[in-house]
Amino acid sequence: MASDHESRSGAESATEKNSATTGTITSNNGENHLKRHLGNRQIQLMAMGASIGTSLFVGIGTGLTAGGPGSLLLAFAVYSCILAPINNCAAEMIVYMPVPGSFMRMAGKWVDPALGFMAGWNFFLYESILIPFEVSALSAVLTTWNENIPVWAPCLVCMVAWGFLNLVAVEHFGNAEFVLSGFKILLILVVFVFTFVVMVGGNPKHDAFGFRYWDDPGAFAPHITEGTLGQFYGFIHCLRLASLTIVGSEYISILAPEAERPRTYLKTAFKTIYWRFLLLFMGCALSIGILIPWNDAIMNSSAASPFVLAMNNLKIDVLPHLINALMAAAIFSAGNGYVFCSSRSLHCLALEGHAPKFLSKCNKQGIPYYAFGVTMLFPMLSLLQVVKSQNAGKLVVMLGDVTATAQLINYFVMSTTYICFYRAMKRQGIDRSTLPYVGWMQPFCGYVGAVSMVLIAIMYGYTLFIPGQFRVMDFFICYTVPILGVLIFTAYKFKIKRTHMVSADEADLVWEKPAIDAYEDSLVTPPSRLADELMALVGRRMRRNSSVEHIFVWYDRKYPQGGW
Repeated sequence: MASDHESRSGAESATEKNSATTGTITSNNGENHLKRHLGNRQIQLMAMGASIGTSLFVGIGTGLTAGGPGSLLLAFAVYSCILAPINNCAAEMIVYMPVPGSFMRMAGKWVDPALGFMAGWNFFLYESILIPFEVSALSAVLTTWNENIPVWAPCLVCMVAWGFLNLVAVEHFGNAEFVLSGFKILLILVVFVFTFVVMVGGNPKHDAFGFRYWDDPGAFAPHITEGTLGQFYGFIHCLRLASLTIVGSEYISILAPEAERPRTYLKTAFKTIYWRFLLLFMGCALSIGILIPWNDAIMNSSAASPFVLAMNNLKIDVLPHLINALMAAAIFSAGNGYVFCSSRSLHCLALEGHAPKFLSKCNKQGIPYYAFGVTMLFPMLSLLQVVKSQNAGKLVVMLGDVTATAQLINYFVMSTTYICFYRAMKRQGIDRSTLPYVGWMQPFCGYVGAVSMVLIAIMYGYTLFIPGQFRVMDFFICYTVPILGVLIFTAYKFKIKRTHMVSADEADLVWEKPAIDAYEDSLVTPPSRLADELMALVGRRMRRNSSVEHIFVWYDRKYPQGGW
């Protein structure tokens, strides 16, 4: 992220067109500048799979146990419908103004500086706490192969690997996430194919069970109590799980300042989110409900992935090891993404004066190395398992519960910021049709997103309101983050800085737009398409084989500009 002065310097440097072939932007003084080194294929694959992690492959079993396959699928569908309007809001703002810090800075610029302060620290702590969450989950997956793996080993390996990928250059991070996100997509496709094959009888038992488990033990499981009320509690539990599992818009937002062509590639990435909600998240929820009954005794007592447990139930030997390997790569990738987001959000806080200034410094490759160093302290929290190594699964669940409400705050901030952005556009007479991305049904989507996040945050601790179910620890787990967010906002607004709400007339809708326009105008090569980049990537690998060289010679002659 850069200040206004630094942004103008970046724009002046961009006009030199010294980055026309690489799609990057540099400056004479790169001390506080991120670099635009993420290409189209990297951004699109990360949009599809980068933030998919532990909750989808491991934690989803808790939702099946509590609510049954019907409640799980319905909850994932409902929450996807809630996040779609929020993604619509984020896309319009961030494609228009792809600045470092994304919605966190926008909240301070267009709503209230106090909201920006709270949003920045909330997002940093949310991403940072998820890092040991993924390390703990990786440890749990690895123990399915060998229970004697030291607890500290996954933490050490992850810290070294994440350090290499995040410190060398952002393009290496992007390339790694491109490959790892591909593994995640492959993992989900394997799960889908496996589900279809075994449900129609392609399993060692030759049992075409289809949707049997939707009838016996049933589609809707009672939770806490019996009857219809218990089934409703089961649905609420699944909806709470969905709020932890289904994410994505905030991750793309953080990529904005390091995208080669932010207004072109980010627009496509945000559109990809809708398909990911439908195919990946809901598809996994449907698959697990087909593969294993919600009353499976082993699933209720194991921290392993329910997909692996389903394969073991069908006496399938080799595939569980493949799934575990791909799942380990997926969890490692999710942690790598959280390290990236955490370091960038801390860098943003420092540039805005909300954190020590030295954390804003970047090296020549555009890496905020001090912010990264602070971020890498968080994986060490996973070493808490050394005290009680048998509670790895419980630690995963606890960390997930604590951080889930922080994610709700992120989406509430996005929605609220968009409402103010929309009002400012209307008040200042700016035609939204001139924006590079125009959201649908606005500002209705903004209000739906904001109200929905408040309601879900309230119901997150629904068990506390059931007679005889109140637990002090559960209260702190469910509501500490929202209460702390309100306190931080209030203290900053009324005591520390005494800020005021930004009126629609005062909102700076120009901001860093001239610098971004100048940068994009400086690019002389046309934007690439994902298919072209993938073809070129495959071509570089296969050209070593002379027998297929003539295929690529023909392709280059027929499509000199990339084709397709």
